[in-house]
Amino acid sequence: MNAPRTRTAPLRLLIAGGGTGGHVLPALAVVEEFRSRGIRLDVQWIGSLAGVEKESAERAGIPFVSIQTGKLRRYPSFQTLTDAGRIPVGVIQARKAVSSFKPDVVLSTGGFVSVPTVLAAKGIAPVVTHEQTAILGLATRIDAKVADVLAVSWDATGEAARKSHHRVVVTGNPVRASIRDGNATRGFAAFGFDPGLPLVYVTGGARGASPINTRIAALLPDLLERCQVLHQTGPESANGDLADLRERQKLWPEQLRKRYHAVDFIHDELRDVYAAASVIVGRAGAGTVAELAVIGVPSILIPLPGAGGDEQTLNARMLADAGAAVLLTQENATPERLGKTLDALFSDPERRSRMSATGRRLGKPDAASNLADVLLSVARGR
Repeated sequence: MNAPRTRTAPLRLLIAGGGTGGHVLPALAVVEEFRSRGIRLDVQWIGSLAGVEKESAERAGIPFVSIQTGKLRRYPSFQTLTDAGRIPVGVIQARKAVSSFKPDVVLSTGGFVSVPTVLAAKGIAPVVTHEQTAILGLATRIDAKVADVLAVSWDATGEAARKSHHRVVVTGNPVRASIRDGNATRGFAAFGFDPGLPLVYVTGGARGASPINTRIAALLPDLLERCQVLHQTGPESANGDLADLRERQKLWPEQLRKRYHAVDFIHDELRDVYAAASVIVGRAGAGTVAELAVIGVPSILIPLPGAGGDEQTLNARMLADAGAAVLLTQENATPERLGKTLDALFSDPERRSRMSATGRRLGKPDAASNLADVLLSVARGR
């Protein structure tokens, strides 16, 4: 993109999106990009109180406005009827907020949370909507009908999207620049691990994934004879796996206990964990896949079954089909098969090296910069 990098007046940026971290982190990465350029921002976020976006916005110093939202479901549900009444209310609330803020441009990062604001912005400000996953979600398809630009994360997604949208750009999925600055030594030290042993990082996302947790649990402690495991299980409110795993750990020999660390969530240490990990086992959310590609960490991806449009499987295939990851369906990811797959990766450092290089070729480390340029271009065009 060739948009100007400086402005005489602050860029008034309105963000719409949330519900999950996958819809929040790209927006934060773009704000981080603008700030790193020294571009003055007046930024505001519109979202719901139920998602993670309010806390994330406030931690980033972004004023937050809450509105009513309703989840858009692809399956019959009585709750859809009650949610349907919230959407028009949310549009009215969002219209008031948009009119008051008078943005130069609106960035929608998707999720059902974004829809009222995007609809409300029509006729007031141009909209750029961004899709993180390999397939356009229902909310994005609605947003795209209003959006001036549809930005997508993958080339194949762009090819499909151009059949129905007049202006599509492939930016990549923005990840925080800081995620690329990890230090393996710090990563090992943070959890008391031995730098001389392979480290497996297991993650099910912010809420954890009990099916993955139970499969890893079935491999312990035998797996620890060959590696170390950092296991992000999710919070107690999502599952009871953390307490159970810590109780099991007490029964193992001391040497093996030192090779296992279970936590509910990884915060600031994540970049260092990525740098230290030999293999990552996890779901295939859009944010996770984008980060794995940019960092170039070999992975075993177990997509969440039943996700809308089977989007996690499609995300995982972006890496697996190129050889940067191993894709196991949840049904096929038995403890035995998962253990054999890990052993195969441990015993073949050359394969892990090829997977890393392939992932980095697929990754788009400049995605936040690309999307920032699109936003500046649209704001200037206004």
